[in-house]
Amino acid sequence: MFLKFKPILKTTLWGGDKIVSFKGCVSDQHQVGESWEISGVPGNDTIISEGEYTGKSLNELTSLMGARLLGEDNYRRFGNEFPLLIKFIDAHQDLSIQVHPDDETARRHGKERGKTEMWYVLKSEEGAHLYSGLKKAINPKEYKEMVDNDTICDALAEYEVSEGDVFFVPAGRIHSIGHGCFVVEIQESNDITYRIYDFKRKDKNGNYRELHTQKASESINFQIQEDYRTHYTPKKNEGVQLVSCPYFTTAVYDLDEPMTIDYSDLDSFVILICIEGEGTISEGDDTSSFRAGNTILLPATTQEITVKGTVKFLETYV
Repeated sequence: MFLKFKPILKTTLWGGDKIVSFKGCVSDQHQVGESWEISGVPGNDTIISEGEYTGKSLNELTSLMGARLLGEDNYRRFGNEFPLLIKFIDAHQDLSIQVHPDDETARRHGKERGKTEMWYVLKSEEGAHLYSGLKKAINPKEYKEMVDNDTICDALAEYEVSEGDVFFVPAGRIHSIGHGCFVVEIQESNDITYRIYDFKRKDKNGNYRELHTQKASESINFQIQEDYRTHYTPKKNEGVQLVSCPYFTTAVYDLDEPMTIDYSDLDSFVILICIEGEGTISEGDDTSSFRAGNTILLPATTQEITVKGTVKFLETYV
């Protein structure tokens, strides 16, 4: 069973023009900053676009299939809540400097859980950059002073990025996607974000967006490390693991010959995000097209698939 969804396109203050053409969508939206590919976030529940469950939402499907969709352990852990949110993000301008709380801090703030995420950089503009982590030691008092005097970016590790770069962003790490970046974001399924700094921008009504200085201060991990980039060795025709954490495991596949992937021992759904090329995915007699911009959900009952074509994709599961 191959489950495809109607993307939710989000017009944003900082959005660009890459997503609609990359996905081959028909849309007259402008400044599309995000495409929510697979989401069970309340109010942003993606809808199945084809097959026997056409028209059902992801949350309806999760309630209907339960462990057959999520996997036994995942169903015990998450119940009828789908645990991941998948996005494409196109930053024509810098996104705000922000942080996500960990589970413990989120619960103190009245939320159910925190948020850990990762980015895989797609073909971006020359000079595209992002911030990830602190490059110098500061304490909570210094952090607040730097926010107030517009120098907080001086404390952040900045990276110029190119296609294939990977950044793991655990809860507590200050970060921001910069102008020119086009990325896949894989994250825990919630939309909890504490905005630290927004470059003094105003919205369409002339108002500054709300900052969450104090809550962010309580959430930041002030430890520093030498390098926040995830390093890996690209390989052809085999999976290369990028991230493994309690919230998701992600690998990249770069294929130019047929490959069969065995999921019979995996007690989880699998999400495949096509980032380059095109091909097909088959399970028995069931075959689906697969091209750049497509995102496909495989239920936990999937035993094995065969991928054919010249195609590059991310694989993620819990």
